[in-house]
Amino acid sequence: MQIFSAAEVHQQLNFPLLIANLKQAFANSVDLPRRQVYPLQQGKPDAFALLPAWDNQGIAVKAFTYMPDNPKKDPALASLYSQILLFDRHTGQPQALIDGTSVTYWRTAAVSALAASFLARQDAKRLLLLGTGNLAPFMALAHASVRPLTEIRIWGRRPEAVAEVIRNVARERPDLHLSPASDLAEEVPQADIISCATGAHEPLFNGEWVSPGSHCDLVGNHHKGGRECDSQLVLNSSVYVDSRTNVLHEAGELLIPMAEGLINESHVLGELADLCRGTSIGRKHPQERTLFKSVGSALADLAAARTVFNGTGN
Repeated sequence: MQIFSAAEVHQQLNFPLLIANLKQAFANSVDLPRRQVYPLQQGKPDAFALLPAWDNQGIAVKAFTYMPDNPKKDPALASLYSQILLFDRHTGQPQALIDGTSVTYWRTAAVSALAASFLARQDAKRLLLLGTGNLAPFMALAHASVRPLTEIRIWGRRPEAVAEVIRNVARERPDLHLSPASDLAEEVPQADIISCATGAHEPLFNGEWVSPGSHCDLVGNHHKGGRECDSQLVLNSSVYVDSRTNVLHEAGELLIPMAEGLINESHVLGELADLCRGTSIGRKHPQERTLFKSVGSALADLAAARTVFNGTGN
């Protein structure tokens, strides 16, 4: 069994290859049980989760711990640790143990970019990225790999964190014009793609600010009572998700407007798999507002882990 560190994952992956492999994986039929998240202590957010998936080639299970107070205890500690086990589907033999945290950054961003390849306008040039965490540079680079972006505006609450994201993205894509964003009331209406990867539990902006023709991508919230966008944006948009089962179980972006009686489950027009198979059309006209909500899929973990494993010649 091979072991892949985070550095080796970063070395093996690139967005054009990963997005192509994800598209193929989502177009195929797979067995995908709902992921299981186990609270570790009553009244605390600490959790342990398992995400299994398998297809006719492989089996993968990602296990991760989430302990958000870790950095407060020790700056050297991360809030999330993750590993992926990859097995051969036909023999059951373990093939690889792969750093799951790095894979999660890559596959989360690649899934959003894959969705944007169906939902964002072909001529989208301006990306507004909200969030400055570890995922942020991956989101910017992934979207820039599927649309002809020329400008990326980055918003965050700490200017030094915004500057760090700009440096990281510029290192990979010096051709892009990268700059901080400040007033979202001005920034949101000008964006062709709005990508939210924050820890926010309250809407980040007024949904009425989003211009016709824009695409919104929401990946940061995984809580029933939290959301990165308001109900109005959901109501005004054609909505797609990575997984109906998971999103309608844990994403406040949809569960809250459903509780308000504004929408029902039929407001979700399709899953990413439907877009990849061609059973959902995706964007239908240039003025359509589209929205993609992702909470993470074990299928994406499986496809990304297999991309890492196969990249070594296996």
